[in-house]
Amino acid sequence: MKKQQLLKETTDFLISKGFKNPAIGIVLGTGLSQLINEIDIEQEIAYSDIPHFPKATVEFHTGKLILGTLSGKKVIVMSGRFHLYEGYNQWEVTYGIRTMHRLGISNLLISNAAGAINLSYQKGDLMLIEDHLNLQGGSPLAFAEINEFGERFVDMLAPYSKTMNDLLKAIAKKNDIRLQEGTYAGVYGPQLETRAEYRMLQILEADAVGMSTVPEVIVAKHLKLPCAAISVLTDECDPKNLAPVNIHEIIEIAEKTEPKMLLLFKELIQKL
Repeated sequence: MKKQQLLKETTDFLISKGFKNPAIGIVLGTGLSQLINEIDIEQEIAYSDIPHFPKATVEFHTGKLILGTLSGKKVIVMSGRFHLYEGYNQWEVTYGIRTMHRLGISNLLISNAAGAINLSYQKGDLMLIEDHLNLQGGSPLAFAEINEFGERFVDMLAPYSKTMNDLLKAIAKKNDIRLQEGTYAGVYGPQLETRAEYRMLQILEADAVGMSTVPEVIVAKHLKLPCAAISVLTDECDPKNLAPVNIHEIIEIAEKTEPKMLLLFKELIQKL
């Protein structure tokens, strides 16, 4: 079945279930689900019940689509995202972004948990993504039918919305929230990086590293969908002082830091 038909069947189904007229799409990353408690929920559905939708397989991702009101705006939230390391391809990883766009969103907010490569950043910090490195070995735009969705050769000069980023910086300053800014390196995973790989990322001037977000942002840019993304920095990736990673500690730091990110997102949504 052609990709356009797949998306049509998915969105027709969701509209029939009441998923109508969202203004803003939100993607919640690893360990980041508290936002759901702030939403006046109208509809929710498990990914597994949506035709052609991938299934979330990661332990820390709940895997459901939620529609409701947040800060006075209609939002649609992906609670749980898809990753290349789960065995999905680039089309499947970004299927949720294309679905939300077809449902009508006009802005996209993305969150993730990431490791701090910039040694002046600390775990528990938030980082506003200003640019990225695609180190995942592929593109979500590299398929035969791409011209049916938009131009093939997308300009990535400014993948992140300057308007939204400026608003987020102003909101952080007003609320005395430390918001770092930097470049996010998107890698394949699921293994974490070696010391040599962390040294390479430092040479490439990455400020944070994670296993998501980049394909979603590329598709948002392809769809001319303004996008902003924030990383919750959950560990410090110093190749000279590397300690074994504790995944449960990473999740705990993400959960502890998330309220600051929620405040930024909620105030931004009010202004959009």
